[in-house]
Amino acid sequence: MNMKFTRWIFSALCLCLLFAGSAAPALAAAQPAQAAEVPLLDGIWKGPLKVPGGQLEVIFRFRKLSGGEYFATLDVPLQKVSRLAVKVTLQADTVLLAADEANSRFVGRVAPDAKTMSGTWQQPGFKAPLTLTFEPLPVLSNAKLRLTPPYREEEIQFSNLAANLRLGGMLTVPAGPGPFPAVVLLSDAGPHDRDGTVGDFAPLGLLADFLTRRGIAVLRFDDRGVGKSSGTAAATTADLVSDTQAGLNFLRTRPEIDLSHLGLVGHGEGGNVALLAAAQPLPPAFVVTLAAYGLPGRSIVLQQQTATLRTLGTDAGQIELAMKRQTAMLEIIRQTTDNAQAQAIVANMLKQNNASIDNATAQTSAAEMTSPRYRYFLAFDPLAKLPAVSCPVLLLNGTNDLTVNADANLAALAKGLKTNKAVTVRKLPGINHLFQPDPSQWPVVAGQAQANFSPAAQEGIRAWIMEQAKK
Repeated sequence: MNMKFTRWIFSALCLCLLFAGSAAPALAAAQPAQAAEVPLLDGIWKGPLKVPGGQLEVIFRFRKLSGGEYFATLDVPLQKVSRLAVKVTLQADTVLLAADEANSRFVGRVAPDAKTMSGTWQQPGFKAPLTLTFEPLPVLSNAKLRLTPPYREEEIQFSNLAANLRLGGMLTVPAGPGPFPAVVLLSDAGPHDRDGTVGDFAPLGLLADFLTRRGIAVLRFDDRGVGKSSGTAAATTADLVSDTQAGLNFLRTRPEIDLSHLGLVGHGEGGNVALLAAAQPLPPAFVVTLAAYGLPGRSIVLQQQTATLRTLGTDAGQIELAMKRQTAMLEIIRQTTDNAQAQAIVANMLKQNNASIDNATAQTSAAEMTSPRYRYFLAFDPLAKLPAVSCPVLLLNGTNDLTVNADANLAALAKGLKTNKAVTVRKLPGINHLFQPDPSQWPVVAGQAQANFSPAAQEGIRAWIMEQAKK
């Protein structure tokens, strides 16, 4: 949800502000002076959260988007929580962060030197002070060390005439005359740059480099409203199909591309976008999905929140109560088509469920949960268009994926594609939603373990694509 997807998914129990960055003991106590300046949050904010029996390191990552808002995620490594989406609200030097995938909250104030944020973490039955310390994102320094790759790179722009958009990205082409098999990479839910960057990890950039070095041309592009792409991030899964089709059409104009072996590789929601595109006229030659949804959006919301609460150590009774509240809220959203009425009801339910939520936050969250994108997601059936998909499909998911359960979603997708005789389903042991292997398998760089894209997954994707290119 986050989101993780990014995960984008909000979940109705919202105001689980488990994803925040700094706070004072309570929202009222954290109200800033009128003259305080809005802080710049870009970077990593981390700190120790004291819990019964020890402490957990919590890590928030913030990236400012072109529209001025922030995209943020939360990691709790010891709990195997990664990439949980964070809703960010700024009130002068007070930061309010929220997400609905865990019934938690953090509100805090940034220090004058912008190096620390201090406040209170809250979730059902637990409340503790938390101080976060700032670190700059390491991506920029790493970029300076990047060596020239053994392939051609080209900054490109292409038009999505259907949506009146310009999309910017990068085309990488193997050395030699070609033509080469090619893929368009599609990011997970939420606003991402062309590399699918989450914090300091760029899964699509790593995959593009791996594939291009091994004979496959790759187009990856900034999502709507990010980087060099116009538009906003409010598009639904169905809306994004036209961006994908525009990318395919751009590659069809390039002489280096083998038009008969032009496919799509989608991560998370991007996998569903790829499958929808494959059900349309002028489909891709093949599709690879990386942790795509197989269950309806409503089920995904409930499953993700349940998994998150369990990971955070919430007891069974509280989880059951949270799910009942969540289900009731989703049903209100489904049944109440009048948005103003739906927002009022949902905001009231949020405040009833968590007395510490202020009116402004409840109303903001209610507006998001009744937005066209969220309503679409709740009603989205990933299987509806699958009978029309006739091209070869590779379905991949990892056993350590806390965002999209491998067993349930792979089984559903395989069932939806049962009339397609060219479907391959693979469950990858130890792989999480970002397609990282278990941390024990991360390479050590400069004395520190560094997350990587699973080599086994990369090679499996490459080998399958090259098999398609031989047909």
